[in-house]
Amino acid sequence: MTSVILPSNRKPSPDKAPGLLGGKCPHRGLRVSYGLLCAATLWLVGCMVGPKYTRPAAEVPATYKETGDWKTAQPSDDAARGEWWKIYQDPQLDALESRIDVSNQNLKAAEAQFRIARDQIRIARASLYPNVTGGGTATGNRLSKNKPYYTDGGMNYADYQIPVAGASYELDLWGRIRHIVEQARSEAQATAADLANVNLSLHAELATDYFEMRGLDAQKRLLDSTVTAYEQALTLTQQRHDGGIASELDVAQAQTQLETTRAQGQDVEVQRSAYEHAIAVLVGQPASTFSVAPLPLDAPPPAIPPGLPSDLLERRPDIAAAERRMQEANAGIGIARAAYFPTITLTGSAGLESGSLGTLFQGPSFLWSLGPTAVETLFDAGRRHAVSDQAKAEYDQSIAKYRETVLESFQEVEDNLAALRILEAESKTQDGAVAAANHTLALSNNRYKGGVSNYLEVITAQSAALSDQRTAVDILTRRLSASVLLIKAIGGGWNTSRIPAV
Repeated sequence: MTSVILPSNRKPSPDKAPGLLGGKCPHRGLRVSYGLLCAATLWLVGCMVGPKYTRPAAEVPATYKETGDWKTAQPSDDAARGEWWKIYQDPQLDALESRIDVSNQNLKAAEAQFRIARDQIRIARASLYPNVTGGGTATGNRLSKNKPYYTDGGMNYADYQIPVAGASYELDLWGRIRHIVEQARSEAQATAADLANVNLSLHAELATDYFEMRGLDAQKRLLDSTVTAYEQALTLTQQRHDGGIASELDVAQAQTQLETTRAQGQDVEVQRSAYEHAIAVLVGQPASTFSVAPLPLDAPPPAIPPGLPSDLLERRPDIAAAERRMQEANAGIGIARAAYFPTITLTGSAGLESGSLGTLFQGPSFLWSLGPTAVETLFDAGRRHAVSDQAKAEYDQSIAKYRETVLESFQEVEDNLAALRILEAESKTQDGAVAAANHTLALSNNRYKGGVSNYLEVITAQSAALSDQRTAVDILTRRLSASVLLIKAIGGGWNTSRIPAV
């Protein structure tokens, strides 16, 4: 590395008038020379090395496979915007969702991360302006008699400098600093999109946990009603046994069926407690002080239009974050390329200096220094070339991540559209299975009471009916969860217009 220093330093003496270019330099020449320097600087500052950023293309289908020729022309298109969870018309869910923005700690951490990234922009922008320092010194000094060329003029002297102001300014000729600012701005915008993605994910997680818990409430209600029915069946079987009609085996089988169902109900309570505790964490409350009253599911999910595939590029915050990080990586290429050019810095200082306080504030004590410094790396064993190649590779990596994020977003939408379509059909089929199982159970009970069949047939019918009913509840729960995941997959109510300009 070599440097070229072109200073203009002067400590005026009493026989010369103060002047920036020396005592005999006319002011007109000063103005012309520095005017030309400023004009050249302004022209050069407009130069920026590095590629101009354009968003790389990503393959976007015309329509979703699961929607066919679906078109965006329905009033319900706004259903998933803003506070999207309100489309479920569940006041308890609304109340829980409103607490996330206030109390969730992960969301607070993401918001703090955005503020950190935003402050990094201010730090980067500060380099676009001169750095000015100021200070003063007052020192006493003693010279060594053994110093070379020592004279008898004196060994002790004082040196006063009040005030001494200095300034330095790096001319951003090649856009290095501007690329750093652009990089910080892109990262802040990506972090803002990350914050939106965390917000969306937390709200979706709460809604999913809520519907899973409600599904377990529905199962618990079903099991409790079944236990009541089984208790009545056991009583009837016991009476038949006492009357000599039923065997002791029938009583034992009825007792077994009853206790097994009770155990299933207790197991459901364990699962429900886990979801309730998860919701407590999401709303920022200790699990030991949080509870949600049981409320079984009783309604299917609302219709949720997915929009067009091209909407995902604007509505998914994770896609927006990946796109902003592409621009950040592109700015990194400009920073790497700027290293091939010299760094030019203007430095200057001014102040008063004297060996005596009595003459410190007199005209001849004034001093100044001004000049540019140019530094250019002549040999670095290929370091700059490697840094440039690394920046290009990071940009290529960001493109691949962006396109992969887009592909995964289409997959998530298609997955949940397919889940909603198939589960809706399965729900109708399962309703038929539940009806058939209940009819079979009724026939089995009548046959047993009439002495036509044994109690094993009743137990088999009871198990099938309970299993089909629980499956129906599980399908409804999965449909509601899939609807939440679809809303999350299409970005909820977010869009890129919410990214701050920073």
